[in-house]
Amino acid sequence: MRATALAPRQWLLLALAATLAFRGWLAAALPLTADEAYFVLWGRAPDLGFYDHPPMVGWMLAPLVSISEAPWLVRLPSTVAPALVALGLRAALARWHGVEEDTADLAALALLLVPMNVWNVLVTTDTPLLVFSAASLLVFARAAGRGGAGWFVAAGALLGLAFLSKYLAALLGLAYLAWAAGARRWGAAGLVVLGALPFGLANLWWNYQACWCNVMFNAINRHQDDGGWSLVTPALYGLALAYLAAPLLWHAWRGRGALRAAWDRPAGRALLAAWLVPLAVLAALSPVKRIGLHWLLPFLPALAASAALALGRAQLASSARFLGALAALHVAAVLVLAALPLERWGPAKLQPRLAFLARTDEVVAALAPQLERYRLAADSYSVAALLAYHARRPVAVFGAGSSHARHDDILTDWRAYRGADLAIVRREAPPLEDYRPFFREVEMRAVPIRGATLYAVLGRAFDYDAYRARVLTAVRERYYRIPAWLPVGRCYLFERYFGA
Repeated sequence: MRATALAPRQWLLLALAATLAFRGWLAAALPLTADEAYFVLWGRAPDLGFYDHPPMVGWMLAPLVSISEAPWLVRLPSTVAPALVALGLRAALARWHGVEEDTADLAALALLLVPMNVWNVLVTTDTPLLVFSAASLLVFARAAGRGGAGWFVAAGALLGLAFLSKYLAALLGLAYLAWAAGARRWGAAGLVVLGALPFGLANLWWNYQACWCNVMFNAINRHQDDGGWSLVTPALYGLALAYLAAPLLWHAWRGRGALRAAWDRPAGRALLAAWLVPLAVLAALSPVKRIGLHWLLPFLPALAASAALALGRAQLASSARFLGALAALHVAAVLVLAALPLERWGPAKLQPRLAFLARTDEVVAALAPQLERYRLAADSYSVAALLAYHARRPVAVFGAGSSHARHDDILTDWRAYRGADLAIVRREAPPLEDYRPFFREVEMRAVPIRGATLYAVLGRAFDYDAYRARVLTAVRERYYRIPAWLPVGRCYLFERYFGA
């Protein structure tokens, strides 16, 4: 930074403009992914909860999809979130913690140039989680340093909103608890709980009335296929940390003496706990669980803030230079990839998936002759979500599916399909014997699109009773084995199909 004529503030403004322009273009250019289409469906019908996660991403998208479902608009929160968090971090450091303006600018710049903050524009539950968790930790650090009951309650309320975005926010709450234990300020912890409690109770009530599906998915079902202890997953966790924040972590390690001094100050201890505790918990889980790259992102604002408080300008400038060079490489790689035809993006076996993702509207057009007679379905949530997004009509998930994205269990009542004709879209040709038990007649038709061929299984006269016996019963046993210690208020699956 010193070798240039630009001041840190100018570098920050330049990076803001460049990253927003790049992210805005990328948000408009990329086709909507299956997960994003799935969340758009939540936005079309916002509720107090959804199968996989708490409701915030659906609430976030609801006002946008009421205007338009264009990818750039749907992705607008994801596009601007890193810039908002970086600017919020800068303001908090300068106004609440007495950090020099140039140092605060460099901390915001380093955070803005973290690789995922450069290229990730996809709509996920992590988008509102990033914003609310960053706001909560900044307010909590202010409360820790300057006091004020209202600030602790506000930090708790923001934590509650983060919790309604993704349960990963609980790790930030654990960090607050660790701070309170170290400082012996249990009253402050109680105020945070008071602020967060209404949001937690709302989510608890919805789960009580909905088969505990959030709990079943996040605590039980998604982990049943985990492979046990591994030496690979901790290594992958270390690589993920290095990819996202290697220079910040390196300087934090070299300056650990300064960080220990910051630990003696209440605000410094709060910010340190907000990234050390979650990352330590994830490290402890990594031998038995693969830690997603996106799981780490909500805790990086606290790392950048700690660096600003304890390490100073030189280390932050070095981190920003490294991350800026890495950002430039990512931008160049994306531009090269965008210039290549779709057929060059991956091996041949991936072409049906890529073609379906990029040209789902062509699939819907090809299926148009069948849509007057047949009710549309798919063999997976990803195909169903993309078809429902482009066709703007319900698309059921036919079959047992997987532990992920089972919101169709709530949306689709298979009793209403009794005797109906279904067109079930698949990316691979299936054995028709898998479908004959559920229909009077079945046939398969190829659906050619540019670069690939998809398949539609046409089933006539759907046999609901056979489907209930063979599929829905297996779904109940596989995904709805609610532990006896959980009191069940209502359960949509049991009430519809099993008389409970």
